[in-house]
Amino acid sequence: MVAATAGSWYNRAVSTKETRRMTTSLVLTVVGPDKPGLVNLLSETAISFGANWLESRMANLAGQFAGIVHLDVSEAQAGALIAALQALEAKGLHIAVATSRRDQAAAPWRLFSLELVAQDRPGIVREVSRVIAAHGVSIEQLDTDVFSAPHSGESMFRARAHLRAPAEMERELLRDALEDLANELMVDISLDDVVAGKSS
Repeated sequence: MVAATAGSWYNRAVSTKETRRMTTSLVLTVVGPDKPGLVNLLSETAISFGANWLESRMANLAGQFAGIVHLDVSEAQAGALIAALQALEAKGLHIAVATSRRDQAAAPWRLFSLELVAQDRPGIVREVSRVIAAHGVSIEQLDTDVFSAPHSGESMFRARAHLRAPAEMERELLRDALEDLANELMVDISLDDVVAGKSS
């Protein structure tokens, strides 16, 4: 009788441990009129379903609150959380949800840091991203802004990015291509290593 009880407890413990490991990643894109309490509204909704808030990028853009949020939630609660997030549209938030899983081991990679400054004009991001994509490199993170030059007052465009490249890629190969583009567009570009390894 004792052995049977112990066995039942063990099975329940293993089952519980496995259930905790079965999680779903939710990536949210959020847009709505900027007003106090929007982040709290999102976080309260997430925590009510036991979700873990992992990463986020948020900003006020032209009077609109815009953000990207990465949540991790148990598979059992994922559907209910998605429905609750989409119901926030009644409060003025437009939320799109994408799900992802990390079932397969990712290939080795290395990370580059890219910085760019140029006189502001249309097409800069398009031209730079075209060169990056042509070398099989993806953009992990991109931050851009426009500012006034200290002395001339002209509008300047600035971009900072983290680029994810195959581990075997030589930095000089991408650097040369970007420098050729920099000369063509008359922009300042720098490219440096950040870290190398495997994704988790």
